Amino acid sequence: MHLLPSGILTPGCVPVIGNGVVVDLEVLFREIDGLNEKGVDTSKLLISANAHVITPYHVTVDKVSERFLGKRAIGTTGRGIGPTYGDKMGRLGIRIQDLFDPSILRQKVEGALLQKNELLVKVYNRAAVRPQEVVDHLLSFAERLKPMVADTALVLNNALAQGKTVLLEGGQGTLLDVDHGTYPFVTSSNPTAGGATTGSGIGPTKITGVIGILKAYTTRVGSGPFPTELFDEWGEYLRKTGGEVGVTTGRNRRCGWFDAPIARYATRVNGLTDIFLTKLDVLTGIKEIPVCVAYEVDGKRVEEVPVSQTDFHHAKPIYELFPGWEEDISSAKTFEDLPKNAQDYVLALEKLSGTRVSAIGVGPDRNATIVRHDMLG
Repeated sequence: MHLLPSGILTPGCVPVIGNGVVVDLEVLFREIDGLNEKGVDTSKLLISANAHVITPYHVTVDKVSERFLGKRAIGTTGRGIGPTYGDKMGRLGIRIQDLFDPSILRQKVEGALLQKNELLVKVYNRAAVRPQEVVDHLLSFAERLKPMVADTALVLNNALAQGKTVLLEGGQGTLLDVDHGTYPFVTSSNPTAGGATTGSGIGPTKITGVIGILKAYTTRVGSGPFPTELFDEWGEYLRKTGGEVGVTTGRNRRCGWFDAPIARYATRVNGLTDIFLTKLDVLTGIKEIPVCVAYEVDGKRVEEVPVSQTDFHHAKPIYELFPGWEEDISSAKTFEDLPKNAQDYVLALEKLSGTRVSAIGVGPDRNATIVRHDMLG
């Protein structure tokens, strides 16, 4: 899934797309239809009236501008996300609620295209976009969309007031955060924990726990610094064994060994209370598993992620080797079921990351999870 929250697969859960999300309505309904065909109930889905809409011209601008950058390309998904957030901040955006007022919608589309068409025609040598075509495209979704639209911030806060559990799910990762990531090789929003409050309308004092999802090794899609990236047979091994293909782009993920400085950085920036360590099973059969514990930058040992982008680009990993294991761990139900070396590896990552590892993924099945600590506070 690209837009739908994972909670939509859990019976009884009320899945919500918050105000911080940018929504491609065509993609949204394709996902909904795909789940309905599989017998998944999507009738409880709610979408914030304040969420911004990805229009066809956002997708066009995203693709042509990325090609225009050539070797300086960021490696975006080409789905219009960046230009949509750009319009949001530039106060040229189209919100979900605008689809229910055709007059306002047309005014906003025309206003946005005054600028976009100049760019497309004069810079990128593309045809101008006709406002009415965009309006008609967006209005074609309005009738089906309307029953799903709600004041989701109110819904979520009422749920908390009633003692219900609310799980806020962020896409992307810490190093793709527009403020705290490897800028400019980032997304266009704040997928770190602080973005959960602004993106949902829940106040920061209501957050009781922050769960970080870390793989037992490191991956990345798109451009940007990656100190532990592997270009040898081990990189290919992790990619194939872990099924490392980008969900949105279909591109192979770049793979490398676990990077402890990045894990510590993510712990600090997000205020992690727990780590869910995934794909531990992928490392089965590796005799010695390297873990990056620090970097070498200009001949000096650096323990944390360098603040300078230049230094981070030139950082060389300093590895510590941990003994691997041969046993199949996919059926392990408790931490004690794991081989001693696998236990030691997890405990080492826990210490290096500075946050407790509360759950461990030992296989691709949803139930292939070891729970060490309660993560609901």
